[in-house]
Amino acid sequence: MEGDEGNRDQSSREEWTLLFWTTLAVVVPVIITLWCSVQRSKRKIHMKDFFRKSKHGWHCTDLFNKPTYCCVCQQHILQGAVCDCCGVCADETCLRRADRSLVCKEIMAPSRTDGTLAHRWVRGNVPLCSVCAVCKEQCGNQPKLCDFRCVWCQTTVHDDCKLSLSDGERCELGEFRSLIIPPHYLHHVNKLRRRHPDEYSKLASACGSGWTPVLVLANTRSGNNMGEALLGEFRTILNPVQVFDLSELPPSKALQLCTLLPPGSVRVLVCGGDGTVGWVLDAIDTMKLKGQDQFIPRVMILPLGTGNDLSNSLGWGSGYAGEIPVEQVLRNILEAEVVKMDRWKVQVASKGLYFRKPKVLSMNNYFSVGPDALMALNFHTHREKTPSFFSSRIINKAVYFMYGTKDCLVQECKDLDKRIELELDGERVALPSLEGIIVCNIGYWGGGCRLWEGMGDEPYPPTLDDGLLEVVGVFGSFHCAQIQVKMANPVRLGQAHTVRLVLKTSRMPMQVDGEPWAQGPCTITITHKTQAFMLYHSTEQTDDDDESSTSEEALTSTLRLL
Repeated sequence: MEGDEGNRDQSSREEWTLLFWTTLAVVVPVIITLWCSVQRSKRKIHMKDFFRKSKHGWHCTDLFNKPTYCCVCQQHILQGAVCDCCGVCADETCLRRADRSLVCKEIMAPSRTDGTLAHRWVRGNVPLCSVCAVCKEQCGNQPKLCDFRCVWCQTTVHDDCKLSLSDGERCELGEFRSLIIPPHYLHHVNKLRRRHPDEYSKLASACGSGWTPVLVLANTRSGNNMGEALLGEFRTILNPVQVFDLSELPPSKALQLCTLLPPGSVRVLVCGGDGTVGWVLDAIDTMKLKGQDQFIPRVMILPLGTGNDLSNSLGWGSGYAGEIPVEQVLRNILEAEVVKMDRWKVQVASKGLYFRKPKVLSMNNYFSVGPDALMALNFHTHREKTPSFFSSRIINKAVYFMYGTKDCLVQECKDLDKRIELELDGERVALPSLEGIIVCNIGYWGGGCRLWEGMGDEPYPPTLDDGLLEVVGVFGSFHCAQIQVKMANPVRLGQAHTVRLVLKTSRMPMQVDGEPWAQGPCTITITHKTQAFMLYHSTEQTDDDDESSTSEEALTSTLRLL
């Protein structure tokens, strides 16, 4: 008996010991993880406050993508902070010292006595494959902090060759001098007693002929979230005052810099999707209302969104994923031609709400009601709930594919012709049995689909500045998919200067340039609003290249609409 009780006591002690160590093995890592998380959060808040007060554009990284050396202690570092503007690197222990002792790129500074700009050198961490401006040998190939780079003209030079530069300390701003706002220009503008466009033109003469400064407006939340990385790359090449994050400053305020530059000289690079472009163009319209017509900039697009139909129509492609360097993007700005593009006003007057002001929207691409708007609405609703999930263009298109497949089975928009009336320039149009109506201003729709290149009738591609809208219909989601892969044409309903749609009953999904909503009975009137100056990129392609690119567009577009 005593032996049995002893065995049970020993077994019980072993069980409690096992339970204790198991609990300890689980709880201790959790406590350590929570403690590290709290410390990381405190550090992040502390560093964010430090970065906010700093004159550098610091950006932390956990692992540098190339051999990097601290500009203070000159030791090799794997992680730390880098200034997006001047390229200074430092580890965390040397960060405050670097912030105090190393001067960043100055956005506004006086010129030298001869009116020129001096080189602003930063030692070490030169770009890979850099070449010395004096001896033409490779720079930065020694395992230490060595050689120099000018933060304005991007010239690189060896330590021993620096004194042998042919132009001495004179900086010509490099390849993109015609796009950069020199710091001495803003210094002179700040000193002007009378700020007048004629004075700006006089100051611009010192910047050289053909000076067309560019402003970069990036939406860091668009499409594949490349905006933040692009901001840093553009700040490295341009004056940091030319680069704006639209999540921190709205375009209406960013574009006020245009009023300090020579009239008609400014070009704006919008990095984002169609919605971001529309946001910027609305801000430009506001400038017109303020009487600032002479300062209106020309707009170029770097497509970061999901659809990018307007970018496609202007020759800038269906999406940017870093396949070309930002230097080539800036070269494209220099080579682009200016075209005019119609913009339209969409007025939505809800039925029965006579005392409420009608909803007014701006349209650049297209207005639609039907299956494509339903997919956009479902996508938009889920993205608002879980925005972190929709961080990839491929995921976004896959979600569209899922909703397109669902609508093929459910057909929520059927019998549209019985619920809606269509008028083109005041004349009623008899509708066939449709599920959707699309009113187009441009030649692309649905994330890269060319509506006018399907099988059957001869295409009549719309022009951007003819003051006409093309109105077509679709039979459903499956018909949309056939149009995407060029197996069918949309139903042509006509062209008009003014389009009027009357939704008589029930709620229907609608969208303007990819911004969807659910709308009850209403009257929709689309009229001409104004014209915008856009930059068009004309590329010469062979027939094989064009065929392959078209096939690729068709395959990716099918993921969006079934």
